[in-house]
Amino acid sequence: MNPFESNAALNMQGQHPSSDTHKYSVILPTYNERENLPIIVWLLSKVFNENGLAWEVIVVDDNSPDGTQEVAKQLAVAYGGDKIVLKPRAGKLGLGTAYIHGLNFCSGDFVIIMDADFSHHPKFIPQFIRLQQAHNLDIVTGTRYRQTSSPPMSGTAPGGVHGWDLKRKFVSRGANFLADTVLNPGVSDLTGSFRLYKIAVLRHIITLTVSRGYVFQMEMMVRARALGYTVGEVPITFVDRIFGSSKLGAEEVVQYAKGVWTLFTTV
Repeated sequence: MNPFESNAALNMQGQHPSSDTHKYSVILPTYNERENLPIIVWLLSKVFNENGLAWEVIVVDDNSPDGTQEVAKQLAVAYGGDKIVLKPRAGKLGLGTAYIHGLNFCSGDFVIIMDADFSHHPKFIPQFIRLQQAHNLDIVTGTRYRQTSSPPMSGTAPGGVHGWDLKRKFVSRGANFLADTVLNPGVSDLTGSFRLYKIAVLRHIITLTVSRGYVFQMEMMVRARALGYTVGEVPITFVDRIFGSSKLGAEEVVQYAKGVWTLFTTV
């Protein structure tokens, strides 16, 4: 018997009827995530299948030396090549361009962007979808800094952060306060990177976005508001990465400050 035709394998691959006719494409940028990738894919599969949702994961790997791509290939065999789609790049080319690259291979009508290191738990995705469908929102973003969703929705818990020291919390809060004061985007967590987009909206905003790296996320929200797109927020619990090390450094902090000024003067 082919092990990938067993009932367990078919359940992993998402053989579930659904009243939701949409398909959700998850773009996962990776660099040295071989330990995290199998678990985050399993969690995504579990959430989507339990909620009867069509899905795929686009893995955009920047030539990780730790074997992340080999793990992704094994996951494609286990879950199916239509579920796990590996689209590697030649090297570390930035977070923003990773999303642009992954978008070229999405077959869903909604796109979810998130981190592969468990900072963003897939359990919040159904809440994103519920809020989007309730108000036909163009974008739903996760927020660490709200107690309730916006627009209001039952069943959410206050947002927060776990695993950060006081310095990291201060930097994040300060970055959001600076951007909120200068740019007034109407979004509580500009530096977050856990979001749900209508694919046409994401494609439109990306064509106008000039920032790369961590400023990319902030510019996406600022331009979305400027273009008149509707944005909802769902409180999430952000957990510091379990395996590996953070890729945020002093260079990214300086780039962020420059990005705020650029957006203030141009958008």
